[in-house]
Amino acid sequence: MITIPESEDKIILLAPMAGVTDKPFRRLCRRMGAHACVSEMITSDVKLYGTRKSQLRRDFSDEGAMTIVQIAGADPELMAQAALSNIDNGADIIDINMGCPAKKVCNVMAGSSLLKDQKLVEMILRSVVKVSTVPVSLKIRTGWDKNTKNAVEIAKIAEDCGISRLTVHGRTRACRFKGQAEHETVARVKASVSIDVIANGDIRSVEDVCNVLNKTNADGIMIGRASMGNPWLFRKIRYFFETGKQLNDPGISEVREIIEAHLKDIYEHYGEYMGVRIARKHIYMYCGKLPGFDDFRKVVCTVESGESQLQMVNEFFSSQTQMSMAA
Repeated sequence: MITIPESEDKIILLAPMAGVTDKPFRRLCRRMGAHACVSEMITSDVKLYGTRKSQLRRDFSDEGAMTIVQIAGADPELMAQAALSNIDNGADIIDINMGCPAKKVCNVMAGSSLLKDQKLVEMILRSVVKVSTVPVSLKIRTGWDKNTKNAVEIAKIAEDCGISRLTVHGRTRACRFKGQAEHETVARVKASVSIDVIANGDIRSVEDVCNVLNKTNADGIMIGRASMGNPWLFRKIRYFFETGKQLNDPGISEVREIIEAHLKDIYEHYGEYMGVRIARKHIYMYCGKLPGFDDFRKVVCTVESGESQLQMVNEFFSSQTQMSMAA
């Protein structure tokens, strides 16, 4: 039995994920029920903003209210410059990344490696908050490793610096994405500060949402990997919050419609050449567990046009419908 949390004001967020939470996916997750979606991590080096990759990442047009742009870096001045540039580009909230566990990020003392240097954390936060004309949020992990869990200390620094909201992933950097997220630290963070705290990590279902919110008393949840190929999870959570009832997953025909709209948005955003190639990973996320996918993947990954790719996806789902009817 699910214990329903006091969910009236709880916020549901899409987590930033490199190579996943681009504009098409953010737009889709909003339609599916996410209150807001955090952008892919954007470098603090504004000199790189003229590249096509950065231009695509920094396209926030037609996304609606509460556009959250996440920036990453280790230099307080550069982080402040990046915040201003992204505010000018449409950010409603600036989110500071101190949670990414990737080696290439941590090796330059950015992401979760910053948790090892609380003084630098404070300098970055104060620098960004000082220049920002919009709210500034922060995403962290519970610490660098099991021997240096300092999320509570970082949370207090963040509150003192003027951070408006804090997201805590329930793992250390050393854990990366292995093992089970522990939300006891999230609960201690929530109890230690008066700013909003968002719980993140291993939230894959309505049951997980309720368990985490009841355990942590957090002000909301952030969903990352569980949304990949499963964006309707946001709709199920919103429906449960509003009605107290469980909503079934979409049927095959609706899944096909969702995928088709998503792929078309990808082609439009990136252009056909890039779009077809980027769409492949999303097709895998949506279809990877369906019968016959291994054979389907061998051919769908060879097509060069969006029209052919869409046709093959539609044919694959038609075969799924036929199999379900025959079962």
